[in-house]
Amino acid sequence: MLQPSEQERFRLRLNTDGRSHPVENTLAVVTLVCGVVAFVATFWDSAHMIASWVGTLGFGVGLYSQYISATTPQRTLNVVGLVGAFIGAALGIAHGGFLPHP
Repeated sequence: MLQPSEQERFRLRLNTDGRSHPVENTLAVVTLVCGVVAFVATFWDSAHMIASWVGTLGFGVGLYSQYISATTPQRTLNVVGLVGAFIGAALGIAHGGFLPHP
C-alpha cells in the first residue's frame, strides 16, 4: 500500500465525493470568512457595526449553506463559520448594535 505524500496528506479537499460542488464550496468559504471577520471584530468595541452586520450575514448564509452542503468538509467549514458568525453578531449587538453611536 502506498503512503500519501506530505503534500497530499495535508491538502484541503471539499469535494470528497469526487464531484464538483462550486456553489456549495463558495458558500462554505463565505460562511467561514464572515464568521472569522465577525468574531475578530468583537475584539474592538468600536467595530460593533462590522461584527453585527457581517455576523448576521454570515449566519444567514451559513444556515443556507449547511442546508445544501454535500460533503462533510463543507459541513465542517459551515459549522465553524456559523459559530464565529453567531458569536460575532451577538457580541456586536451587545456592544452597540447595527447602527453607529450618536
